[in-house]
Amino acid sequence: MPASNAQPSTLKPTSAWRDRAIMLGLLALVVVGLIGAAAATGWDETLAQIRKLSLWQVAALLGLSMANYVLRGVRWHLFARHLGLNLSFFDNLRHFLGGFAMTVTPGRLGELVRMRWIKRETGWAMDRTAPLILVDRASDLAAMAILMGAALLSSGTAITGGPVVTLMALTAAFIVTRPRLLATIAKWGHRATGKAPRAFARVRRAARSLDPFSRGGVMFVGSVFALFGWLAEGIAFYLLLDWMGADVSVATAIAIFLFSTLAGGLTGAPGGVGGAEAAMIALLAIEGVPLAMSVPATAIIRLTTLWFAIAIGVVVFPLAERKSLKVSDDLENA
Repeated sequence: MPASNAQPSTLKPTSAWRDRAIMLGLLALVVVGLIGAAAATGWDETLAQIRKLSLWQVAALLGLSMANYVLRGVRWHLFARHLGLNLSFFDNLRHFLGGFAMTVTPGRLGELVRMRWIKRETGWAMDRTAPLILVDRASDLAAMAILMGAALLSSGTAITGGPVVTLMALTAAFIVTRPRLLATIAKWGHRATGKAPRAFARVRRAARSLDPFSRGGVMFVGSVFALFGWLAEGIAFYLLLDWMGADVSVATAIAIFLFSTLAGGLTGAPGGVGGAEAAMIALLAIEGVPLAMSVPATAIIRLTTLWFAIAIGVVVFPLAERKSLKVSDDLENA
């Protein structure tokens, strides 16, 4: 049997079951909360809002989400090529989309499965490809923060904590994309705590491996792709609200969508489940959108963004797994 077939999975069985249990529990709480809110406002009103959407409108929402994933997939390919990985665009896109199946693992650590696929197909160790995950996240944070800041200024909407979340996202993106600064922080952290030397050593190695992304303008180009990708989903949220009859401006809708997405991520819950929905409903209420409209709008936008991405990942995941094993076997037998 080829050695590649014996490689361990990214997550241990016990961890996988625990992650599924946590995810199912969170999802159950979200569903119960949405059902409770819908019942409180009257099922007839809630269902009437959902019936306002036609099939072509749902398709448009999914299309805008797909535009986001493709644009960010192009960015992933750009980063991979800049790192020196000689993989085709479709190989990189398969890795990127397949990783969405693991979005709901704690901290999205399950998305490291992309590194495993790359290792099988190229032989590159995970330490060499880890910068892809870091710059991918940093690029998203930078793009979302800039877009949300512009939306807040344009709309005049006062979202409590909005400037703070924007600043935190920009700061995190700045630190991650500054190798020397990241290495210095790791050095100071080790000296201050005197603990976890291996963890801090990994951070320093990761900082050194980020050096290729600190020049050549690749981070700027990647963040532009991300900006237009997230803008597409923000516009989808505005269109959804408009089709339902909510009086919310484009800039306000984008600000609410991005703030809720970032705030949900800060809760630490897989995929931001629970926190993002609660923030979205609360912010729409501040804008005068009734629960009978905000609850179904929140449920639909999350289905057509987060859960649509997971569905794509579930479809692509086995394809990526089989392809990586086949390539690994071919290399083993060559």
